Amino acid sequence: MYYEIYIDSLLLVNFVMNLYCLELVNLICLRTATRRRILLGAVLGAVLYLVPFLLPGKGWLEMLILFPAAAVIMIFVTFRLKELQAFARVFSLLLFSSCALGGCMILLLRLLPRSSGLRPGVFGIMGIGGVVFLEAVHLVQKNRGTDLCKVELIGKGARITVSALIDSGNGLIEPVSGRPVCILEKNIFKGLWRNGQPEGFRVIPYHTVGKSRGILYGYLIPELIINKEGMLISCKNIYVGIVDEKLASEGGYCMILNPLLLQEKYRRTG
Repeated sequence: MYYEIYIDSLLLVNFVMNLYCLELVNLICLRTATRRRILLGAVLGAVLYLVPFLLPGKGWLEMLILFPAAAVIMIFVTFRLKELQAFARVFSLLLFSSCALGGCMILLLRLLPRSSGLRPGVFGIMGIGGVVFLEAVHLVQKNRGTDLCKVELIGKGARITVSALIDSGNGLIEPVSGRPVCILEKNIFKGLWRNGQPEGFRVIPYHTVGKSRGILYGYLIPELIINKEGMLISCKNIYVGIVDEKLASEGGYCMILNPLLLQEKYRRTG
């Protein structure tokens, strides 16, 4: 039995499906990959998917070997992981995303009435995948609450690693530059300046739910590195508002991160 395969259609569909899966994994992983690397990973994955169809011999054997290899290459190109734990997590997320998106698409395709003669083409398949992808993004965002991570603060003459909370409710902005502001306990901040004085002093207005408005004294930290389960995000010249009281009653964290730091324009990834 022979099948007629259109290479351009197969390449396009696999590129778009890879794009959906990588975007979903990137969302779960705090958006540590840039758009350019996601596109490159999706392209490489689509091209490698075609290799078994171009080689002579038993296609299933090549698929068994090359498909996992393609997933590994996509992960390293897209996310540039440095820790085995982070790779294992991203690999499992990519596998789960692929199975979930693929399974939902097959279910939707089977729900189409056979008597109607509807057989979606290439763009129809990509459209159905897009609907499933958007619903998956909605579910991830809906069920994402606050998140804990490790943050390495780099000052002048000192580096301190602390536990931090990524809080979607923190929308604090430095009024002059418009840059996001994090919140840090005073005793931690003092330890960053053993050889010199803090720079970039700012008065930062704030208000909280159910409380009156106020101001925070803010300073510029040269660099901080967010570490979320091996996923590293480096941010330069970040403002922090200093507070005297403990941020967590049981000492679970001493810093609150502004989620805007996860946007590409405020960071570089490593």
